[in-house]
Amino acid sequence: MSTSLDYPRTQDLLKYGIKDNKVLWNLSGEELQKLTVEKGMGRESSNGTLAVNTGKFTGRSPQDRFLVQDDYTKNVWWGKINKPISPENFDKLYDRVTNYLSGKEVYVHDGYVCAYPEYRMNVRTITEYPWSNFFVKNMFLRLNEEELENFEEEWLVLCVPGYVEEDPTSYGIRQGNFSILNFTRKIALIGGSAYTGEMKKGIFSALNLIFPQDKNVLPMHCSANVGKEDDTAIFFGLSGTGKTTLSADPERRLIGDDEHGWTPDNVIFNFEGGCYAKVIGLTEEKEPDIFRAIKPGALLENVVFDKDGEIDFLDSSITQNTRVSYPIEHIENIQENSYGENPSNIFFLTCDAFGVLPPVSKLTPGQAAYHFISGYTAKVAGTEAGITEPVPSFSACFGEPFMPLHPTVYAEMLSKKMQEANVNVWLINTGWSGGPYGVGSRIKLKYTRSMITEILNGNLESVDYEMHPIFGLNMPKYCAGVPSEMLNPINTWLQKGVYIQKSIQLAHSFHLNFEKFAQKASQEILEGGPLIDEHHHISSDL
Repeated sequence: MSTSLDYPRTQDLLKYGIKDNKVLWNLSGEELQKLTVEKGMGRESSNGTLAVNTGKFTGRSPQDRFLVQDDYTKNVWWGKINKPISPENFDKLYDRVTNYLSGKEVYVHDGYVCAYPEYRMNVRTITEYPWSNFFVKNMFLRLNEEELENFEEEWLVLCVPGYVEEDPTSYGIRQGNFSILNFTRKIALIGGSAYTGEMKKGIFSALNLIFPQDKNVLPMHCSANVGKEDDTAIFFGLSGTGKTTLSADPERRLIGDDEHGWTPDNVIFNFEGGCYAKVIGLTEEKEPDIFRAIKPGALLENVVFDKDGEIDFLDSSITQNTRVSYPIEHIENIQENSYGENPSNIFFLTCDAFGVLPPVSKLTPGQAAYHFISGYTAKVAGTEAGITEPVPSFSACFGEPFMPLHPTVYAEMLSKKMQEANVNVWLINTGWSGGPYGVGSRIKLKYTRSMITEILNGNLESVDYEMHPIFGLNMPKYCAGVPSEMLNPINTWLQKGVYIQKSIQLAHSFHLNFEKFAQKASQEILEGGPLIDEHHHISSDL
């Protein structure tokens, strides 16, 4: 890969207000790794993989994320997730950050997002640290020599972890760190945090407004793969539900593991050129693809290793959110162009620690929209104080922190696309059966894989279904490779009355969560929810 010497045209950064810099352009991964180690900012593991510590922030800081409020953002769903900042405050902060960067050595990476050519968006990233540049090199799509030479960016990412604002309230922000999107100037401005995910999710959040508003493309927080018949499957799910694991299928080619778009002509395309995977508790047996992808060219974050450079993936002393980024080519079985057609099946993955939801159920369009807006999973509470009761967790559209528009906008787009493409939508519970966490047991991965394989092969089209009495979900009575008594969860509970009680309790949590969306939801979506009302009465048509 060429270095700065080849591109005199773009040597200075004056047009960004950054002066007197030593600018290192489009360095190779090897060069960025070498610089990171030389500067004492990272070290190499025993197999030569670069590992860094992101410092104070080991995850995103959602309370410090802002969108510039102007004409472009008039449709934004303002509130807890999307906090406004004035254009004037953005401009002043931007000038302070660029002033701070002036005179320093900086790193520039030119790449793009969106693998489908029609929607490609060029992104220039300027970073204070070499390893931040290494991260975007892994995560954004990569350009060839000729494309680099004629590069013009559409968006700019400015990532400056060393700049901490000392007077935050004067600039309309909460504290010294910030992540701000300006859609009119097309800039993602990140200061005070070295957590690399802020760059990735900043651009994802930008696409989540640009695509529905300007392009009629549905942005999705999901993984996707393609089968031998070129049929595409989409997997939505929050952290810990099995999204990465289940989309990695030896019989199918991976399109991507986290961010995709769905075009008006039914193409599903990856936004990214890499993967950003959690590695806490990683083993080769459980996650062979991720384990083998950790090699030179990958970037580890906040992992702990011994004096010989051996990583202890079980050690969460820095954070539970230990991660690795790597180019998608580190995975063997990938879809070459990172897009696929013919979306045939959508899976909503949930880890229901209450043991209430069926392991597999087929959703009507109304139910699909309702469960998409709900974005349900259940977190297992810490057991050290004897608390074993699960906690319901809802994240709208399975990615609420990154969604600038009201969740019903995305849900209605999904409903329309599902119906146009005649897609089947399935709710898959990868959580508990036979009782809640602490009583029942986690559904075996081999059973979940069997369900998904049977669905992808079309074998659940012809079986009989029965309806869940509380949630109204259609549950298959037979699925090859899965014990039939498991398919209706009530059969696996010793105390049937307790099961009904728990189901009503969970249905009530769904209703409470949905109240904030109900006003903008259509009748069809509202009817897709549990069949009990908020007073715990089962609806009369049962």
